[in-house]
Amino acid sequence: MSLPIHHMIASGPRPVAPFSHAVEADGWIFITGQMPTDPAAPDAPLPEGIVAQTQRVMENLRVVLAGIGLGFEHVTMARIYLTAFERDYAGLNGLWPSFFEAGKLPARTTIGVTALAVGALVEIDMVAKRP
Repeated sequence: MSLPIHHMIASGPRPVAPFSHAVEADGWIFITGQMPTDPAAPDAPLPEGIVAQTQRVMENLRVVLAGIGLGFEHVTMARIYLTAFERDYAGLNGLWPSFFEAGKLPARTTIGVTALAVGALVEIDMVAKRP
C-alpha cells in the first residue's frame, strides 16, 4: 500500500474543522463530510430548508471530486446526517437521485443526529474509487 495522499482543493469549501477535503489510498478516496456553506462566501447565512442545503452540500462535494479529477459517477458510498430526520428525510430522498445516473445510485446510509457544525440541517460524506 502506498502512503495516503491528502487533498485540499483550492476552490473548495473552507473547512469548519481541521481536516483534508479528501484522502486517497490505493485509488479509494474518502471525502470529508461537507456542509451547506458557500465556498465563495463562507460566512454567509446557510440556505433555507433541506432541499436548498442538500443542493449546496452536493455542489461542494462536486467541487471536491472535480478537484481530484472525479465526479459523482465514481462515488461508491455516501453517508448522510440529518438533524431533523423525520421532517427532512422525504425532501432529501426526492432530490437525491437527481445527482446520479439513473439506476446507478451509490450505497447509502442516512443517520439522524442531534446537531451538526455551523447549525446545518444536513452533512454528507462520500467514498469514491478511481477507475
